[in-house]
Amino acid sequence: MSDGPDPGTVPQPEIPAMVNVHSHAFQRDMRGAAERISAASADDDFWSWRTAMFDAVSRLDPDSMYRVALAVYTEMRAAGYGTVGEFHYVHHQPDGTPYAEPNAMAEAVAEAAVAAGIGIVLLPAAYHRNGWRDGADVAPESGQRRFCDADVETFLGRVDALRSWASTRPGVHVGIAAHSVRAVPAPWLSAIATYADAHGLVRHVHAQEQPRELEQCRAEHGCTPLELLDAHGFLGPHTTVVHAIHISDADVDRLARTNTIVAACPTTEANLGDGFLPAIRYREARVRLAIGSDSNVRVDPFEETRELETIARRLSVSRNGLLAVTGDLWGELAANGAASLGVAARSRTLRVDMRHHSLRGVTESDLPYALATCAEPGIIAGAGGG
Repeated sequence: MSDGPDPGTVPQPEIPAMVNVHSHAFQRDMRGAAERISAASADDDFWSWRTAMFDAVSRLDPDSMYRVALAVYTEMRAAGYGTVGEFHYVHHQPDGTPYAEPNAMAEAVAEAAVAAGIGIVLLPAAYHRNGWRDGADVAPESGQRRFCDADVETFLGRVDALRSWASTRPGVHVGIAAHSVRAVPAPWLSAIATYADAHGLVRHVHAQEQPRELEQCRAEHGCTPLELLDAHGFLGPHTTVVHAIHISDADVDRLARTNTIVAACPTTEANLGDGFLPAIRYREARVRLAIGSDSNVRVDPFEETRELETIARRLSVSRNGLLAVTGDLWGELAANGAASLGVAARSRTLRVDMRHHSLRGVTESDLPYALATCAEPGIIAGAGGG
């Protein structure tokens, strides 16, 4: 029995492939195992999850990093992502000693993306310490040593080498990141921002994901992480702040004034109990939003988009969320994601199967609304673009 008209007679409109601006590929292997949460542990949260993440990362080497990255990037491409920003901080051997090739882990990630057929922007992230306490840097835990560099000059030298390596590999690009304000001293932020400006690179940073992070920043610097980033020239139109959940009106205004992009990762933020994006405040301030899969507990850009829209509707206690303003939330997130990673806005496209059960009865004129409310990866009929 026929399921409908011949595919050749059914329109297959094109939409932009989604841009995943924030991924930690290796965390895909934490699926399931990281959910062993004791009901008696009322304080099980991001910080306890982080300890489990340190354990997972201790087992990685370049070969296993390639394998997990290939698995998750293949999943991303099938789900509708066309480009990924890999926020990469697993730099060294477990004891902190560099590999013979200092960028071996980053190169493994990039080669996996090429093999999976997805564009990649490597975002090597600076990491130096385990926070600050009583007037001094806190030494990294054993699980963090492989993330860390002794000084910012060593880190930037490795970024130089990675950029040179990537320049000969089509589909591989390099930006730069600071892991967070707790992971690097403040002068590193200025140095990274200056380097990014000098070389025309996008820059990313985690900020204001957790209340404890704000408390620690106030103790060390007397301000919020975003105030600190602004003071050190880190914010701007080529900057992406990841999460920015626990945020004041003044910080929203700061992001809007500097035209900084915010990367929302709704499925990860929900999984870790982080809270949720103040989507309505960002909408009103016209702060640009992009999406990322972050921990890769879920790899589904339609779900991330839908989560953003439903968060906005819940916050507004109405159906007047993000979609009502943009008219094409999927397209806007894809365009902002391209700006976040410094790639062409429509370098990759997807053909949509309008016969898919989630779109059955949807007209082409209503497709932008369906993409943000009811679509799923199964609608993808094929991919195009370079």
